[in-house]
Amino acid sequence: MKASDLFVKCLEEEGIEYIFGVPGEENADFMISLEKSEKIRFVLTRHEQGAAFMAEIYGRLTGNTAGCLGTLGPGATNLITGVADANMDRAPLLALTGQGSSQRLHKESHQIMDVVKMFEPVTKWATTILHQDNIPEITRKAIRLARSEKPGAVHIELPEDIAKLQTTTKPLKPLRFRRAVTDDKIVDKAFELLKNARHPPIILAGNGCIRKRASKQLRLFCEQTGIGVINTFMAKGCVDMDADYCLYTIGLQARDVVACALEAADVVLALGYDMVEYHPNLWNKEGERHIIHADFQPAEIDSDYHPETELVGDLAHTLWMLNERVAANGGLKFDHSNQVATRRTMTDEIALHKDDDTEGSIRPQTVLWDCRQVMGPEDILLSDVGAHKMWIARHYHCHEPNTCLIPNGFCSMGFALPGAIAASLVHPDRRILSISGDAGYLMNVQEMETAKRLNSNIVTMIWEDHEYGLIAWKQENEFGRHTDLSFNNPDWLKLADSFGWHGHKVENSRDLVSTLEKAFDEEGPSLVVVAIDYRENMLLTERLGDICCPI
Repeated sequence: MKASDLFVKCLEEEGIEYIFGVPGEENADFMISLEKSEKIRFVLTRHEQGAAFMAEIYGRLTGNTAGCLGTLGPGATNLITGVADANMDRAPLLALTGQGSSQRLHKESHQIMDVVKMFEPVTKWATTILHQDNIPEITRKAIRLARSEKPGAVHIELPEDIAKLQTTTKPLKPLRFRRAVTDDKIVDKAFELLKNARHPPIILAGNGCIRKRASKQLRLFCEQTGIGVINTFMAKGCVDMDADYCLYTIGLQARDVVACALEAADVVLALGYDMVEYHPNLWNKEGERHIIHADFQPAEIDSDYHPETELVGDLAHTLWMLNERVAANGGLKFDHSNQVATRRTMTDEIALHKDDDTEGSIRPQTVLWDCRQVMGPEDILLSDVGAHKMWIARHYHCHEPNTCLIPNGFCSMGFALPGAIAASLVHPDRRILSISGDAGYLMNVQEMETAKRLNSNIVTMIWEDHEYGLIAWKQENEFGRHTDLSFNNPDWLKLADSFGWHGHKVENSRDLVSTLEKAFDEEGPSLVVVAIDYRENMLLTERLGDICCPI
C-alpha cells in the first residue's frame, strides 16, 4: 500500500477520531488517503490555529488524542500557538504537517524550513518520517507519548515524496499498561506528616486532579478528613463547588480570601500541581510550609517548592493509598473553623452582586452568577484569555471536572471559540458556552463559519469593553495608569447575521438569564454580546489589598 494509506491506518489503530485543519499541496496524498477512512473525521477549519485549539479541547475533554493538520511553511507556523498551548496545558494532541520532497530539505528551497526544530520546544516529541516502513513505529511512539502523563503535544512531519512510496508494513497494535505506583513506605511518611500537622493541612489541587479517577479518590479523601481543597484555574471541578471542603480557586497573582486557609496551614498536600499555573513564590516564598508532592512525575526543582516527601506515581492510586490509611486510622481530627470561615467569606463574595439590576453595563460578578444559574452541572464553559478569565476563575465554580476549561499554562488568546466547536462535537448533548473579550474573539473570528457549517449548538459570549482589558488592569496595578489599549469593534449583530448566526445584545442585568436561555434554545450557533463594567477590575484590586482573614 501507499505510505500515506499506511499512515492513516496507523492513526485509525490508535483510535484517532478527529483531525482538524487546513490541507495544502504537500499533504495532498495524506488527504486522499484520509478521505477513504471510515473511522476518522476530518474537520476543515478556516485557520490552522483554530484547528490546534479544537484538537486541544478534544484532548482535554476525552483524554484521547486528536490531530491538527497544516501544510509546510506558513501552515506549520500557523499551528504553533495552539500546539504550544496544548502542550503547556497538558492536553494530548498530534500535530501533522506536510513537507516538501526529502530531496530538497538540505538546501534553500520554496517554503522549506526546519519545521521539526520549530516544534521541538513546544512538544514532547517532534520528528519527520524519512522512510515509509518507519511509519508504524513513529505513530505508536507519538501517540503513546502524547497520552502519557503528563499529557502533551507531539508532532509528525510527512514529506510529500515519502507519502507516495509503497510499503508492505502493517500498523502496530497499541497496548495499554498500568501506570507505576508510589512506594508504601513513602505514603506512610506522608500520612504521618499530615496526621501530625500542627494546623489543619490544606490541599492545593492542580491540573492532574481533573482525571475522573483522581477526582473520585480526592473527594473520598476530603469527605473522610474534612481537609479543604484550593484548586488552580485548570483544576476546577475536581471537587464539587457545594462541598464544605471546597475552598474555591487560587491564582489571581494577588492575595485573595482563599489564601487565608493556605497561609494558616503548616502542611500543604500538592496534588497534580503545575508551576506553570501558580508559582510557589506566591504561596511559599519563605519556604515555611511542609510540602507533600503527589503527582505522576517528580517535583520541578525550585527554591520555593522543595518537598520533603514526594509521592510519584499514578495520582488516583496514590490518593487511594492515603484513603486506606485514613480509614485504618479512624480519620484525621482537625479544627477546621478557619477553613469554614474562609469558605463562608468567599461564598458571600461570589453572591455579592447576584441581584444587580444595572443598566448600560453589567458587573462581571453578575454575569457569572447568571451564567452559573443557566448552566447545568455537566454543561461546559470555556474561557478565553483576558480580564474575563480572572473573573471566571474567581467567580465561576463547578460541580464536575472538565466543565470549566481555562488556558492557564501558555494562556493564548483566541482559544474559546474554536474550543467551543470541539466541545460541541465531543458533547453534543450538553450546553456549551464560551466567554471571550472583544479582543480575543476577533483573533479567531473566522471559525464562526466553521461553527455554522457544522451547525454547532454553541453560545459564544463577548464581554465588550473596547480595549485590551487585562493588559490595562495589570498596567494600572503597577504604574497607576495604562498605555493606549483601546480599539473599535464591528457591529456584532451584523457580524453574527453575516455568518448565519443568531445574535443578541444585552445591556441590562435583568435581561441576561432570559437571553442566554433563548440563545441555548436556538438551533445552531448564537452570539451574545454583553456591555461589561470593567470598573470592577480596579475595585477588586483595592479589595484584595485590604483582605483580612476571617479568623
